[in-house]
Amino acid sequence: MARFPRRRSGAPIAPQPNTRTALVRREAPSAPAKPADAASPARRDSLGRRLRRGGTKNVIVMTVAAGLVGTLAIPAYAFAPGTDGIQFGTTAQTQLTQAQAQDVQVAEDVIAAPVSEDVYAATTAEEIEAARAAAEAEAARQAAAAAMTSYAASAAEYSAPAAVYGSADPASVFAVAQQYLGVPYVYGGATPAGFDCSGLVMYVYAQFGISLPHSSSAQGAAGTQISIDQAVPGDLVVMPGHIGFYAGNGQILHAPYEGTVVRTQPIWTSDYWIVRI
Repeated sequence: MARFPRRRSGAPIAPQPNTRTALVRREAPSAPAKPADAASPARRDSLGRRLRRGGTKNVIVMTVAAGLVGTLAIPAYAFAPGTDGIQFGTTAQTQLTQAQAQDVQVAEDVIAAPVSEDVYAATTAEEIEAARAAAEAEAARQAAAAAMTSYAASAAEYSAPAAVYGSADPASVFAVAQQYLGVPYVYGGATPAGFDCSGLVMYVYAQFGISLPHSSSAQGAAGTQISIDQAVPGDLVVMPGHIGFYAGNGQILHAPYEGTVVRTQPIWTSDYWIVRI
């Protein structure tokens, strides 16, 4: 059995040398690197071979690319129109167009076809309005004729009015005129079977012993014109082509026109004047 020397207490222990460190230190220093331009001939030969191989690859790639481009272009050249195929030949129409001037012989019995043009007629607004007015006038004439026929049949029942009233003051005249409200209008009518505007005035005044012509203008000239602010019910309201009785408050009692009856309504125009009989 080996014996180890007994360690003395308090004596320092000497450090043991590091075997690995000592080995590294004993290695010889590496040689300095040679510069790039001092490469060995073998290395230069290897680099040259790589460059030659890369150039060869580039040439191959460019050759293949040119072949592909040519291959793609072949169909276009193959289908270019030529003059050999029948589908590319000159048509009959083209041949005629390129030919000389042609002469066409026409038989003597051939005649030119007649040419006609479409025409239209437009109706103006004035013509439409005139036609409408004419239709309304004709309808009014027929209605007036029918009313007159009916009026003639019933007017025979009425005798000429007699003077049954006294003084023809406006209030008395207006009271008598109100008795005929609702009588139908009849052109030329002068009895309770039917009145026109001047026929009503004539019939009312006849009952006061006053004879008036069957005319609105003549009746207006038979009295005395007064101012409008002096008018009272029973005075005459005279206007161009029409006449009636003043009803007060700016109204008139009259026989208006075909299709209506004797009635009271506001005066619709400022072109009027007042006459007192």
